[in-house]
Amino acid sequence: MTDWMALTRNASLASHQLIGWIFWDPLAKHHLSQLGVPDGLGHYITNRGAPLASAGAEAVTAAFYTIKREFVHFAVNHAAPHIKNWHEVTEARDAAVLVGLQNLAPEIIEPLGELSTDLWKVVDELPQGGRVLFAAHKSWPRPMHPTLSSWNAINTIREWRGDTHFAILVNDNIGIVEAGLLHDAWMGYPKEWIPRSRGADDAEIERGLKSLADRGFVTDGVVNDAGIAYRQLLEDRTDQLSQIPWQLFGKDNTEKFVSLIQPVGERFVEHINQTAGENWMPAARPRRR
Repeated sequence: MTDWMALTRNASLASHQLIGWIFWDPLAKHHLSQLGVPDGLGHYITNRGAPLASAGAEAVTAAFYTIKREFVHFAVNHAAPHIKNWHEVTEARDAAVLVGLQNLAPEIIEPLGELSTDLWKVVDELPQGGRVLFAAHKSWPRPMHPTLSSWNAINTIREWRGDTHFAILVNDNIGIVEAGLLHDAWMGYPKEWIPRSRGADDAEIERGLKSLADRGFVTDGVVNDAGIAYRQLLEDRTDQLSQIPWQLFGKDNTEKFVSLIQPVGERFVEHINQTAGENWMPAARPRRR
């Protein structure tokens, strides 16, 4: 009998590793600058949010949820005057994706491309209500190159999981700073690193800790065992709901995808380490606790 929770966790980690490195990739930043965006600044938000960017910075802020509004507004508004067609941003990013895959994991290029048709079938079958960033990616033109097509399909499924995770946070009335503080503690990261990396200042951190303390999740300014247990429950609930795409993909396909990415996943994480630092993209890393 298939353990779908375990398979979902493995497939989700593989997805984050396959996708996450591009958001700190120097070539992707350079390609954005070639489109006219000064110095390619804000490339993480611009590259990830491009399918929704025409709706404006407020829509992208809402979809990103845990990144401070000012960060998102800067990135979108910095790029917008120089972008005639937001899909050009994705095409420029995809050109960097293909180069990166060839350099980092050339052995996966052909077998990853073979999964393209089945992956997009999953995307088209997934429920999209309330999942705005997923829906924006789903509606984007799909690459003809098989490997890029699969990569974009995995990214779209990854955004479905992200939208689902954020919906649980909203349901539980966990704010953007509180979410980062809990994630820090659960991951074993340096105290307050995640919310500060996403723009939170001292006053916002203080309010977030107070809010979590009122719920019994913080003691003496530190997330306690109850807070970590809640964050584990949040992860479990996300995994429970996120079984859906992998069940649609099927056991054999999902196991093939995981077995394809697991041997090379650390190469992508190391690329993040080298280009950004050892804490970025926590979703692509195992817990340190």
